Amino acid sequence: MDPHLLRTFVAVASSGSFSAAAADLGYTQSAVSQHIAALENSFGTPLLTRRPVAPTPAGERLLEHAGAILLRIEAARADVRRVVGEPPGELVFATTPLAGVGRIAHALTQLRRIRPGIAVTFEVGGREDVARGVASGAFHLGLVDGIAAPSDPLRLPDVGLLRTSAVAQSGLAVVVPADHPMARHGQIGLAGRGRIGLAALVDARWIDAPAVSAPLDDLRAAVETDGLRAALVYSGADVLTLLELVAAGHGLAVLPESIDVPPGIAKIPIDAPRLVHRVELLHGHLDTTAAAALATLLNHP
Repeated sequence: MDPHLLRTFVAVASSGSFSAAAADLGYTQSAVSQHIAALENSFGTPLLTRRPVAPTPAGERLLEHAGAILLRIEAARADVRRVVGEPPGELVFATTPLAGVGRIAHALTQLRRIRPGIAVTFEVGGREDVARGVASGAFHLGLVDGIAAPSDPLRLPDVGLLRTSAVAQSGLAVVVPADHPMARHGQIGLAGRGRIGLAALVDARWIDAPAVSAPLDDLRAAVETDGLRAALVYSGADVLTLLELVAAGHGLAVLPESIDVPPGIAKIPIDAPRLVHRVELLHGHLDTTAAAALATLLNHP
């Protein structure tokens, strides 16, 4: 299967337009039509309807595989480029917003001591973006975080062969305004232990900030309830902004118990359900000494 044809098919199916796909890919509309026709001929069946432009049942099935196929091709190219050689003094890595808190700066300081003069590019993104970037070779390393059962790894998107290792794990806590009744009077859930079960908070006001706190969808699944509804949705990736929203009384959020919070915020540890905040290091082949060194520093701070 020609990956150029597959990439064109994905672009048309995603945009619902031959002309839009042509503009995105830098092709003429005629070239896009020829690509789709050639791909359909190779499968012996229509993959797209024309009016409107949409995947056929066969096209839907192909789309389920297309992303992984194209990503694996990118990963293979990246691996070959690294074997052939790439600038030894460059390192590119990425992290989700909470994964690097308290460990990135320290690891980079140590890295610069053993590799002075190294040029580092550091990006912050969502879990899927970081995983795909590592798989495709855009990043040498990635740090991702999320919530999981204590003995479970994180659920990551299917992006091919990635090596993962646990970097850190901590409990979870509900963050509330310092003058919230739970903070003033101890605890409303599990008396005497300064902890709470999420089931006791199903009727509370919540902030859903999936980039920087435990997503409410994940918490609802863990508590097995359709409660825990969002009073406010924050789509940004700045933890301090989220904490300001909590302090102002817009809702509660769940963060790693280990995170430092400013005055005006109280943390109440969660003991039910049993969940942890987990940070994992992602990488492919560590073909550069800088990438290998940073991986070692992150795994053994």
